[in-house]
Amino acid sequence: MPRTAARGLFAAAAWGWALLVSPAQAAPADTGTVLEMETSDVLTITPPKPTWFFVDGGWDMPGTSIFDGETGKMKGMVETRRLADFAIDPAGKYYYVAETIWSKGDRGTRQDMVSVYDSQTLNLITEVPLPGRILIGSRKNNFIVSDDGKTAFVYDFSPVSGVNVVDLVKRKFVTAVELPGCASMMPNPGVGFSALCSDGSLATVAIKGSKADITHSAPFFSATDDPIFDNFTYDKRKKETTFLTYTGQIYQAKLGPTPTISAPFSIQAAAGIRPGETKPLELNWYPGGRQPMALHRPSGHLFVLMHMGEYWSHKASGTEVWEVDLATQKVVKRRALKEPMNNIEVSQTDKPLLFMNGEEASAIVIDVATGEEKHKIEKAGGSTITVADPS
Repeated sequence: MPRTAARGLFAAAAWGWALLVSPAQAAPADTGTVLEMETSDVLTITPPKPTWFFVDGGWDMPGTSIFDGETGKMKGMVETRRLADFAIDPAGKYYYVAETIWSKGDRGTRQDMVSVYDSQTLNLITEVPLPGRILIGSRKNNFIVSDDGKTAFVYDFSPVSGVNVVDLVKRKFVTAVELPGCASMMPNPGVGFSALCSDGSLATVAIKGSKADITHSAPFFSATDDPIFDNFTYDKRKKETTFLTYTGQIYQAKLGPTPTISAPFSIQAAAGIRPGETKPLELNWYPGGRQPMALHRPSGHLFVLMHMGEYWSHKASGTEVWEVDLATQKVVKRRALKEPMNNIEVSQTDKPLLFMNGEEASAIVIDVATGEEKHKIEKAGGSTITVADPS
């Protein structure tokens, strides 16, 4: 550009600025006030607290949002890709994300990894490359961390279903275990992990270095007639998993080298009504949603999203929350919801808080003791919810 033209542009810019700034603004009077130079800083947050809840980004948000259930305020966001899986370090030092990216956005070289974030700065610490990872959103049990926080298990499907084992201490990939016909994992302390299988059994995978020994229980449910919701709950204190089927049958499995699975009971019968059925056109109360259940481990109370419908309406949002005492196998309370909800979690505190969200991507916080809605958070995200589970 010629210098005369450049000077003309500079003059025009200066003239435009003069239109925006009055002489008084351009030359403020000397009032004796000492102006301090602005400095930038970086905020940090505390490690995860039991009253916080984490909403996966899904398709609504660019990351996993962190909310304080006590105040209803957002604390921060962990960057996560779409269809990523999120987990919390049991010690509270890190957030883990199993995710997939492409070098050109939606194409190019594929990269699968476990990303490690500092829980206080939310800065990326490192990435652990993986040979593969299955891309299915809203499945909390596709990516789990062992109770001691030393190992991660990442579900994969390339070309058969399997699990990638990651050493979180050395931060490196260890081995890939083929696990045909199985998915939806849970930690099995001192052994490795367990997983549900399409033949109705529970697979137990004993990890010994880079080798794995796989055993199966006898089939205890029908994956075709009455499947189990894959977002089930796990209690690390009792080393026990609670399962819920589409008709409302509740199973509990005590984990170990040879897991034991209890006889099921009907959530509807626990509420004093007829059990759920698989027959078509039979209206009843059924569980539903993406994440239909949450376990308050200290009390052994299970909170389940329920709706009026017929069998195979398992994706329908819940219009009520049923609180089940697992020890007595009784529904102790039913709560009507102001609007349908898809996902539910509960804080692991003495005074528990329920966290829920639905299709409108608004989150609500409810005090379990009083039933009071403490907060409603607009545009919080509508995907699965995670809470910290104190050791």
